[in-house]
Amino acid sequence: MSFDPASFRRHVLAVLDGHAAAFGVPEERHEILRGQIAREDEIHSRRTFPGHVTTSAIVLDGRGRRTLLIRHRSLGRWLQPGGHYEPPDSLAGSALREAVEETGLRNLRLDPWHRETGLPVDIDSHRIPARPERDEPEHWHHDIRYVVRAEEGHEMRPDLAEVEQAEWRCVSDLGTIMPQALENMHKLGFISTSSL
Repeated sequence: MSFDPASFRRHVLAVLDGHAAAFGVPEERHEILRGQIAREDEIHSRRTFPGHVTTSAIVLDGRGRRTLLIRHRSLGRWLQPGGHYEPPDSLAGSALREAVEETGLRNLRLDPWHRETGLPVDIDSHRIPARPERDEPEHWHHDIRYVVRAEEGHEMRPDLAEVEQAEWRCVSDLGTIMPQALENMHKLGFISTSSL
């Protein structure tokens, strides 16, 4: 399957606009990503600076009370599963692939809301520290986030090359990691008020 960077930029811009309209996001929140799209940067490539697209999965259990977090090996923090976008995946497909790769869970599925709306639940641009050993300056990850559901009873097998640990945590733990995503999920009814 061929990949067209210009079409990808147009698609990301449409996703940004749709997300902004759905959640009342001011344009300036994503001004760096919008600027890169306007300059025709190759935002699909991890070698593009000052930033590039990543995707991540907010993995919820069936009742929306627990979320699956990984302790990221290189960043040393508890985060949602995710990583660099890899063409020609769809954005949602990229998030799902990253979740399967990092957790080893094979029973994951995208929440139907994403298919119905074509939107992510959150888009967040955040700074990543420089990694001289990889010839990477400090840069931005434009993280496009999707809710993924996990069926009960499947064993986790985290990818220990990238993940130190993986464990189910209370969904309220997302408040310190991604407060805007948690607020959006609450508004949409993905999680119950009793879980917060």
